Amino acid sequence: MKFEGRDIISIRDFTREEIDYILETARIMEPIARKGSDILKGKILATLFFEPSTRTRLSFETAMIKLGGSTIGFAEAEIASVRKGENLVDTIRTVEKYADVIALRHPLEGAARLAAEVAEVPIINGGSGAEEHPTQAMLDLYTIQKEKGCIDGLKIALLGDLRYGRTVHSLAYALSNYDVELYLVSPDALRMRREVLEEIRGRIPVKETSNINDVINDVDVLYVTRIQKERFPDVAEYMKVKGSYRVGLETLEKVKNGLIILHPLPRTDEIAPEVDATPYAKYFQQVWNGIVTRMALLALILGAVN
Repeated sequence: MKFEGRDIISIRDFTREEIDYILETARIMEPIARKGSDILKGKILATLFFEPSTRTRLSFETAMIKLGGSTIGFAEAEIASVRKGENLVDTIRTVEKYADVIALRHPLEGAARLAAEVAEVPIINGGSGAEEHPTQAMLDLYTIQKEKGCIDGLKIALLGDLRYGRTVHSLAYALSNYDVELYLVSPDALRMRREVLEEIRGRIPVKETSNINDVINDVDVLYVTRIQKERFPDVAEYMKVKGSYRVGLETLEKVKNGLIILHPLPRTDEIAPEVDATPYAKYFQQVWNGIVTRMALLALILGAVN
């Protein structure tokens, strides 16, 4: 398998064998993440985040530093030359002269693909509009595998904003490579995008419902997402679905002992704080898993491991 120099734009660009190899490389990165390494010494990662981000940007930067590399970039478009009117293509063509790899987050769908078409260095999609977030899906898979021992054979529910939540789009595509049963739980107005459904339904069993109680006691993994207020074209439509779901202790009274609850974060009110203390909560562990997964990706595409 060849990863060196490769763009990471969509999880759909990767086979199951390639994803499994990335997850295995992430496992190898666990001890390296704790003690540090210099395998990417002299390499530079540019993080170009045109949208707010805490976890993804800091995760990429931490991953690069732990491998001995350096980082440059910006965390909001207002402090970049974009404010002066510079277009994305010119920004990419400029920054690639400074860096060996670029992690890009952008509010417009297709932005990461466009960047990859013009860049001479690898582009990593750190989130493009409501479209995809492939590295989040990879760390989600790594978390599931690490916590449950495998991915095949599991029943997995995605809960919340399945229309605008880019993390669930990438995760659904990724899970369709495995032998899983997928439950999609959302308000009718926030159902999974049609193009995602059409692709995954031909590969795995999929059930849609608006009632979490229909599935909560049967699933092995509950993946919760917030309602993406910033993606709604009409705030009145957001107000109709705000607070549709809240996972509290009462929700978990009859769940499987081995259930794990995941969340890409940030959360608002969709998971009650008291759930944090239960053995089901694994969403803060996901943050660490994001570091080792992104370490694996950076090391692979920059040719430090193969």
